[in-house]
Amino acid sequence: MRSTAVSWSLILITLVGGCPQGQNRDDGSSSTNGGQTGGPVTLTISRVADGFTHPVDLEEPDDGTGRFFVADQAGVIRVIDPQAGLIEQPFLDVRDRMVRLNVAYDERGLLGIACHPDYVNNGRFFIAYSKPLRRGDDQRFNSRMVLSEFTVSKTDPNVADIDSERELVSIIQPQGNHNGGNVEFGPEGMLYWGVGDGGAAGDAGFGHTDEVGNAQDTRNLLGTILRYDVAMPGQANIPPDNPFVGDEAVLDPIYAFGLRNTWGISWDAGTKWRFFAADVGQNLYEEVNIIQAGGNYGWRIREGLHCFSVDSPNQSPELCPSEDLAGRPLIDPILEYPHFGSVGDSLHISAIGGHVYRGEALPELTGKYVFGDWSGSFSEPSGAVFIATEDGDGQWSYKKAVIAGTDSGELERFLLGVGRDGEGELYLLTCTITGPTGTSGEVWKIVPGS
Repeated sequence: MRSTAVSWSLILITLVGGCPQGQNRDDGSSSTNGGQTGGPVTLTISRVADGFTHPVDLEEPDDGTGRFFVADQAGVIRVIDPQAGLIEQPFLDVRDRMVRLNVAYDERGLLGIACHPDYVNNGRFFIAYSKPLRRGDDQRFNSRMVLSEFTVSKTDPNVADIDSERELVSIIQPQGNHNGGNVEFGPEGMLYWGVGDGGAAGDAGFGHTDEVGNAQDTRNLLGTILRYDVAMPGQANIPPDNPFVGDEAVLDPIYAFGLRNTWGISWDAGTKWRFFAADVGQNLYEEVNIIQAGGNYGWRIREGLHCFSVDSPNQSPELCPSEDLAGRPLIDPILEYPHFGSVGDSLHISAIGGHVYRGEALPELTGKYVFGDWSGSFSEPSGAVFIATEDGDGQWSYKKAVIAGTDSGELERFLLGVGRDGEGELYLLTCTITGPTGTSGEVWKIVPGS
């Protein structure tokens, strides 16, 4: 799926090498962006609702109702009403239109939801989810990742019109992992969609461009963030100010590229309107980026701040290019953290993007980027929440949060997503099972401590 977007090969990895000189060490300290600094930060969380399978995204429509739409990877969207709580009947159910998911573990499914900025008047919303291959597709591929538009029922605000679906964009997927899937409206009203590199490992193999990988091949849509104008119902048009419009070497929908598997994209509503995206790493490093129009974020040339080689994914090469074949610079992440500690123990393996806090309940978090990680392993739910701070020189550092109310101070769950409501308050989407099955999924709100 999205947040656990790591290859099965991670279970078998052992660390066999070091890092280039002058770059981050495996103990999490850093001489550049990304170091873990300072004392602990304690977060208190309060459960809002449970009974989900794998809740991966949360959206509050701007319609004055205070409701949340929670996208569940299993293929349904549920409504949390501020008075009635979790409504049993799904808002939307696309399970019969999706690929059949593997209950032990899967990165496909219903992966993102975004309500139109004028939802109160037009009832339009957009989802990204995994559909089966079409007739005529090369059956060696795995599935299709689609961006679809729906509208709410004209008679019931808590039910979508299932027959209103308009499939706007469809991208064939070589493998079943690295789908990306988050969708988010920008401040200018354009719709952004994070798309993974197509799966497997190392951006290599069937369905991946041999010479550079999909994420560096600007003639396909994999390994990118795409930007569309959806002002007209049923259409995903190319904004004329997209950064590569008119460049025959780059497909017009591409806003940024060189990304492995973005999970968690968000615009900061502060004065700078910056665009954050976590990108799930391969074997050694996780990263968080601030996305710029036309930016190349380095995958598969680099993993985080480090050089990457398909042939030696467990050891960072000392040298690699600092720009792509077209001469564009590779943009550094603002944060990097390692999979492994100094003694080889697994720390965390799949970055979960979050939001810059702009609420009022927790002033100590104002202006800080709250994000996390899915888990330190597949066998035990050990997700984490991080608080990232930017200093006056534009350098970022982060702290791992202590979770109040647990014996260990850990989250003790897999972290699937970080949501934000209309007031800027933040929510954690969690579960305790690796695969999209069962009812262990929960939504938690970050609240003031007692």
